[in-house]
Amino acid sequence: MNTKTTKTIYWIGAIFLSLWFGASGFFELMKNPIVWDITVQLGYPPHFIYILGVAKLSGVIVLLTPNRLLRLKEWVFAGIFFDIIFAFFSKLSVLEPSAAIDAVVAFIAVTVTYIMFRKLYPATYDNVSVG
Repeated sequence: MNTKTTKTIYWIGAIFLSLWFGASGFFELMKNPIVWDITVQLGYPPHFIYILGVAKLSGVIVLLTPNRLLRLKEWVFAGIFFDIIFAFFSKLSVLEPSAAIDAVVAFIAVTVTYIMFRKLYPATYDNVSVG
């Protein structure tokens, strides 16, 4: 796969994730009844929902910043993975299994996007000493 294809897949994924998690974060902060009620039903406290909304919107800003904040993007990807995993298992525990399908789709999207991110920006460990 050439660099242009990798960049295209990465940016399609980054934009898709940003729209998904940006909308989710916005709805959490605006106390949208659909998002809010499901999250409360899953057992999360109201103060956590606001924190999650701020984290998602902050992550979107970092994710959409080109060629910068690469280490912080690692944290954003980790946060998205955790959010998806918690949503998946929370929905399986409280709701019916079909409610977790969106988490599976999000997991696939973030995995593909992260793989492309790593192809574009390979991890280097030049300043790490062993022993």
